[in-house]
Amino acid sequence: MRITKFGHACVRIEDGGSALVLDPGVFTDPEAVDGATGVLITHEHADHYDPERLRATDAPIFTIEAVAAKIREEAPDVAERVTVVAPGESFDPGLPVRAVNEKHAVIHPDLPRFFNSGYVVQAGGRSIYHPGDALDLPGADVDILLVPSSAPWLKVSEAVDFARAVGAPMNLSIHDRIYTEAAHGMMATHMGKLLHEGQDYVRRADGEDL
Repeated sequence: MRITKFGHACVRIEDGGSALVLDPGVFTDPEAVDGATGVLITHEHADHYDPERLRATDAPIFTIEAVAAKIREEAPDVAERVTVVAPGESFDPGLPVRAVNEKHAVIHPDLPRFFNSGYVVQAGGRSIYHPGDALDLPGADVDILLVPSSAPWLKVSEAVDFARAVGAPMNLSIHDRIYTEAAHGMMATHMGKLLHEGQDYVRRADGEDL
């Protein structure tokens, strides 16, 4: 099993000949989707969903209805490859996946909340949770949490408490294009001090494996 961190919120999970790419958005390196056997999208924000990244692969796409509707409007040429999934649904785009929850984190009370679904992927005997832009629990133990580390809707204490609540032994930083390198150093220090015993926190450069 191989997990590769790509730009911002994008992660590629490979196992047994399958390669799932999650959230290839505008900050994602184009090569992330090369050879993909499936693409999963958590929600419609451009840092997670980019029509050009979908056009760069012929892989099937799995996402929620809100994103599927946007694809039908903005990229009808790829819409026929889209399968809509619902919260709590299990499906198999090459690796077993379960969709988790349905709402984006609150950015501000005066702004509408977008739909968002996280995904728990089973690969190499491990479970990997990508929450998208939310801090919802996966509903089961996971081995690896892809933990958002910077966002307009996130503060350090929330990221720490989310990682603690999920309880994964390994926590890989994602959603990391907003902070400076200095700020990421501070985040890593806080995570190192405040996560529970037996929990590790790491950040990888774009294109680097976990």
